Amino acid sequence: MKKTPSYSTQELREFARVLRGRRTVDQYIQTPVPDELVREAIEVATWAPNHYVSEPWRFILPGKETIARIIDLCAEMVGSEKGAELGEHKRRTWSEKPGWIIVTCQHNEDGLREREDYAACSAAVQNFMLYLWKAGVGSKWTSGPITRDSRFFEAIGVDEKDAFVVGMLWYGYPKITPTQSRQDVSKVIRRLE
Repeated sequence: MKKTPSYSTQELREFARVLRGRRTVDQYIQTPVPDELVREAIEVATWAPNHYVSEPWRFILPGKETIARIIDLCAEMVGSEKGAELGEHKRRTWSEKPGWIIVTCQHNEDGLREREDYAACSAAVQNFMLYLWKAGVGSKWTSGPITRDSRFFEAIGVDEKDAFVVGMLWYGYPKITPTQSRQDVSKVIRRLE
């Protein structure tokens, strides 16, 4: 017979510590993350709740050539909008990201179903990031304008009619782990009678 979980159990406190401790990491050391760990994180990600077990997510692990095309596109987009100097800055900083993964969601003609699928994919991304965090690997989830550009879809070999990008994630061992806080939980709770 299973015991009812208690707030005083070590496992529950450890789980809360992992959830509260995860940070968005932007700077990484260049030690590669083992492929097997990334594969395990993807497998864990697929256990996210998803309506009708539709499993709408797809995980793309871009290689060096694809990453180079993405970085070139980013530098071009930022350079044309904000100037060549900032474009080159983006090129440098993006080139320092050791691990890349792109998560897409299959389009669905039913708008509500597509919204549910997006929520499922977001939960999968969180699972992926938390699994890596527990293994000492930081990550950053980005969904900027580049992920909606048709040239990005070309670079990653995805037909925009079939899927959309939920996020591009970078991952690696943190060089710097930022601190963070949250407002008191009472500020986000509303009870109704």
